[in-house]
Amino acid sequence: MPKDTSIKSVLIIGSGPIIIGQACEFDYSGSQAALSLKEEGIEVSIINSNPATIMTDNVIADHVYLLPLTVDSIEQILQERKIDAVLPTMGGQTALNLAKEADERGIWTKYGVKIIGVDIAAIEKTENREEFRQLMVDIGVGVAPSKIANSFLEGKEAAQEIGFPLVIRPSYTLGGSGGGFVHRKEDFDAALTRGLTASPTHEVLVEQAVLGWKEFELELLRDSNDNVIIICSIENFDPMGIHTGDSITVAPAMTLSDRAYQEMRNQAIKMMRAIGNFAGGCNVQFSVNPANDDIIAIEINPRVSRSSALASKATGYPIAKIAAKLAIGYNLDELQNQITKTTSAYFEPTLDYVIVKIPRWNFDKFPGANKELGLQMKAVGEVMGIGRSFNEALQKACQSLEIGRAGLGADGKQDRNVEDIMYKLEHPSWDRLFAIKDALRIGVPIESVRKATRIDKWFLHEIQDLVNLENELKRYTLNNIPKDMLLTLKQKGFSDVQIAWLLGVTEDEVYDKRKELGIKRVYKIVDTCAAEFPAQTPYYYSTYEGENESVPSDKKKIIVLGSGPNRIGQGIEFDYSCVHGLLAAKEEGFESIMVNCNPETVSTDFNMADKLYFEPIFWEHVREIIDLEKPEGVIVQLGGQTALKMAEKLHEKGIKIIGTSFDNMDIAEDRGRFSDLLRDLNIPYPKYGVAESAEEALKVANEVGYPVLVRPSYVLGGQGMSIVINDEDLEKAVVKLLGDLPGNRVLIDHFLDRAEEAESDSIFDGEDVHIIGLMEHIEPAGIHSGDSSAVLPPYTLSANVISKMEEYTEKLARALDIRGLMNIQFAIKNEDVYVIEANPRASRTVPFIAKAYDVPYVNIAAKVMLGTKKLKDFTIERKLKGYAIKQPLFSFYKFPEVNKKLGPDMKSTGEAILFIKTLEDPYFVKLNKEKSMYLSK
Repeated sequence: MPKDTSIKSVLIIGSGPIIIGQACEFDYSGSQAALSLKEEGIEVSIINSNPATIMTDNVIADHVYLLPLTVDSIEQILQERKIDAVLPTMGGQTALNLAKEADERGIWTKYGVKIIGVDIAAIEKTENREEFRQLMVDIGVGVAPSKIANSFLEGKEAAQEIGFPLVIRPSYTLGGSGGGFVHRKEDFDAALTRGLTASPTHEVLVEQAVLGWKEFELELLRDSNDNVIIICSIENFDPMGIHTGDSITVAPAMTLSDRAYQEMRNQAIKMMRAIGNFAGGCNVQFSVNPANDDIIAIEINPRVSRSSALASKATGYPIAKIAAKLAIGYNLDELQNQITKTTSAYFEPTLDYVIVKIPRWNFDKFPGANKELGLQMKAVGEVMGIGRSFNEALQKACQSLEIGRAGLGADGKQDRNVEDIMYKLEHPSWDRLFAIKDALRIGVPIESVRKATRIDKWFLHEIQDLVNLENELKRYTLNNIPKDMLLTLKQKGFSDVQIAWLLGVTEDEVYDKRKELGIKRVYKIVDTCAAEFPAQTPYYYSTYEGENESVPSDKKKIIVLGSGPNRIGQGIEFDYSCVHGLLAAKEEGFESIMVNCNPETVSTDFNMADKLYFEPIFWEHVREIIDLEKPEGVIVQLGGQTALKMAEKLHEKGIKIIGTSFDNMDIAEDRGRFSDLLRDLNIPYPKYGVAESAEEALKVANEVGYPVLVRPSYVLGGQGMSIVINDEDLEKAVVKLLGDLPGNRVLIDHFLDRAEEAESDSIFDGEDVHIIGLMEHIEPAGIHSGDSSAVLPPYTLSANVISKMEEYTEKLARALDIRGLMNIQFAIKNEDVYVIEANPRASRTVPFIAKAYDVPYVNIAAKVMLGTKKLKDFTIERKLKGYAIKQPLFSFYKFPEVNKKLGPDMKSTGEAILFIKTLEDPYFVKLNKEKSMYLSK
């Protein structure tokens, strides 16, 4: 059936601010769906309150509504604009719940809006735990024995009947919120209360726990002709008991027998057909008993899921893009394969490589948090590695994590304490993967590791293979290592840094040896069909096998380095900037090349750049892409600290950095050099000192005067910062910092107590300075800017203070010879303006200001950085009426045991934007009253 021509305008519901359990994978899906519908001539409107994402940018949709995700906001849009259909399957659980609530209130019927991509009955059947259980029984799909409970009494009765261990699964929640395993009767009451409270309908499923079973997911698409295809099978490395968002996952499934896969496939199709007659995407989760291959269904999501983004990047099949077209009436056989452009979309992708996803956690931001993984998701982001083997993909994913590891072990950071290692095996947390490797390295038998972790032996044998290779390597030196041995190490994903550590040489020496032996990294294309048909889309990964499929063009090229995994302090706002960098480079006639390893984001959509390298932002990988492509230069200003930390290596190797020079960036990062610059420019700054030991720190603190702000040099998101008020606390803070970050220097600033905080974002082109925006923080100085509510434009600062902020911004832009973006943090006390820090890069606030003023600031800044445009080439018109408030969003509910205090170490996971007409707005008045409440040391 061709598309439904009655649908001329569609509203896509977004997922709102980033929180743990619902991150930017839904912005990727929403952006892809919007562009897909626009291709069909449909007018697309988006509602989403998240200013940090490219999804809420004018390059994605025709109309963007930056409004709270409420039924009232939906009605406001429907009163303003004729909407024919709503697509609620791209915005995670938030969008589904909102669509359901609007339906219950009769909004869709009132305005004649059709729901596409899903039907309300399907949402009810999949989210209501009892309905889902009964449906599975009716269609003959196995489920774990369970009972529904709407009260404390019913829950106790269910537990008595089912027995322990058991699982509590609340209805209609996100990222497993409120759910958990209960192993002992004594823990049941507290767990049941938590589950009943978390569910918006105060309903839980009490279910028999199938701990230790294997977990799998299938991603499905169905059209209105009832054609169903399986896009991808995904296997969880971790067994049942850990939320799939916290699990290491592998595609395609590695340990599933063909018989079990066919059975799972049949059951998934049966399940999708049973929940409703809609066209779109679906995610199904299964559990398999390793003893006999028995299969039970865990859940089905009638929407694109967290794994849909992963499956899209893993296979090259753009699930959200195709799902959006199916939702408006197309059938699969009427659509093109988006990668080959010559075959049909009605096919199941074939992979001739392996992908491994590893989640990224931020437990360091939540002191006192329970770090053990379970049914409630705790990860803040994820990375994906692509390789020709499981081990190659696994090690590339480890290199992508931004936790200072050079791969899976073999980098000097191994644990040798047997008790610690065995504890980590039995109590899964962020580092269990590394503990498995450490256990095998010190000789713990594979069977003992399997009993402790319940991880399939196939994976453990693969990791043992890495240990065996390391032991074999110890027989050689760099001079006598056989070519075959070095090639095998590279094929198994070992980085030059790891090989250097094992041989006691330098990374560059290993690199040179590889070149001497002719061991070359080659690039393979992700083509959906295992090279059966030629691919038109330049989407690459690296390996050491066969021919190189990435042929450089003779065009002038620009490489944009991405921001890696989402984490607190560096989120989706940097991906927003990277996408604009790519688009600007294309518009200025360059071939744009993206390097990134985050499967959740829009920058790694193969349609965004002229060429995409899905590789770690890790020096060895970046270096070899530059060797191959020979770009005009590399943009490091847009990818946050991940990209910025590559600047020194690029500078050392003589590779051109686009925008501000390395030396000027270093002045801003190096507290000593920066303070000297401020002194020379006659710009006030807090008294400070630098220490390399606790003794030096005590001396400095007593010279500058308490309270003091203690922080390491060169960090992101306030990591490790604290405010201390006496010698004893200072000593503890400094000893901890130097222990966590050896070799780093500690900066000690006098803390301006009860000062106000503000910031400026600006663009400098070598001649003119344009101040993008001045923002005043509602909370006092001492709370990280990322955790502060901020108001644009300032609401209480005097004309004198604003004038000084503008003057200091211009002075610093000229002195640092900025090309492109710069963010400056100010403290204001008694009308005196102090500069706290300057960041010569895209900041967390630039996307917010761009949305508030409706000006494409990152696009402008990127063209200034490229040197192809000056500020005077642009006409900049701001469109804000009243004020815009940046509202930080926290995920403390995932860590109920953690104190909700705020300080200089950033804790928020996302942000929303709120427009107010006047300062009498009741929300703003309340916020202003409570501004100092959570400030702590």
